Amino acid sequence: QVQLEESGGGLVQVGGSLRLSCAVSGISISTLSMTWFRQTPGKERELVARVQSLGGITDYSPSVKGRFTIAKDYVKKTLDLEMTNMKSEDTAVYYCAASRDRIGINSPSGYPYWGQGTQVTVSS
Repeated sequence: QVQLEESGGGLVQVGGSLRLSCAVSGISISTLSMTWFRQTPGKERELVARVQSLGGITDYSPSVKGRFTIAKDYVKKTLDLEMTNMKSEDTAVYYCAASRDRIGINSPSGYPYWGQGTQVTVSS
């Protein structure tokens, strides 16, 4: 079955960088549209960045555009999120999600496959 497993979360200072990875197993990563979401207590899950399987088109939340980069690594079979110039408001649990849809979906309900989440804390 399809499994997603995040890694790379942790504590970083404001202005620092962190790299998250989501290992994909049970399916070819090339067939998946994949997205990073994040969530803080009491708030809905927020789309951070996504890459769709059709054309590899990427989209970013305005709050992270220019600071975060999403990319698939077809050799390692991972979805990576490079986060730079981090801000305290980036603190959240980050989730990797995947769908067989060729076009990226905004709503978390459109993703049948999820990782367990990884905590990212940005301290000032």
